[in-house]
Amino acid sequence: MTQQVPSTEPELAGVRNFRDVGGLPTVDGRRVRQGVLFRSGHLAHATGEDAAFLASLGLHTIFDFRNAADQKLEGPDVELPGVRNVNLPLSDPADGAEFWKMVRDGDLDQLHEILADDKAANRMIESYRMIIKERTAEHSRVLHALAEDSVPALMHCAAGKDRAGLSIAITLLALGVERDAIVDDYLKSNATHRRYKVRRSSSAASAYSPEVMELLSPLFDARAEYLATAFETVEETWGGVDTYLEKGLRVTPEIRERLRERMLD
Repeated sequence: MTQQVPSTEPELAGVRNFRDVGGLPTVDGRRVRQGVLFRSGHLAHATGEDAAFLASLGLHTIFDFRNAADQKLEGPDVELPGVRNVNLPLSDPADGAEFWKMVRDGDLDQLHEILADDKAANRMIESYRMIIKERTAEHSRVLHALAEDSVPALMHCAAGKDRAGLSIAITLLALGVERDAIVDDYLKSNATHRRYKVRRSSSAASAYSPEVMELLSPLFDARAEYLATAFETVEETWGGVDTYLEKGLRVTPEIRERLRERMLD
């Protein structure tokens, strides 16, 4: 039986960007059920109290969208008793390895070279487009699992913003959630207490100067234009959400109805 979560958002010490997406409205007047779909950043640094709270949610499945490089950097998720962990990398660890090394190690001039003049934002836009077009098998697997038996579920990546954000958005599209509500939930990742902590190799003040942080911000922001790119890619590639779900993700109307039965009030 699905357990209800507190109406106030919990303060987790070692897990950032956690929230229940319950309550979001659908276009036909229903709402996502509380306590069936959660999102967060990685669980590698969860404290004992964090783990106890997560265990209390009655989770069936945790979907981890990090790749091997992410897991090496942050560590594996904490183990929660009786919870199935499914790792579905949505990005290739070799893709951009040198870029992310520069993000961690580069000085101001080097960062300016790779990030200035909208280069950082454009990189994020292309990443969202690629995930929508090329990771259909992974998103298909998630939606089929949710329709079969995998709720309550928690989806996360490293920051809980991009890969998890897209997977949550796709799930909400399949449930018929209003587009504006999907965007509003996505943008909640910008709250100060939710944002991923930027990690650089040097602890010197210059490594985190205002100039450096401004250059890095497009990589760590949740921006409406990024999610808009995902929606536009669905339209451009498949002609609409229904065809994307049915042809791209092999999610039939029957499977969508099972999803709605499991996850909507």
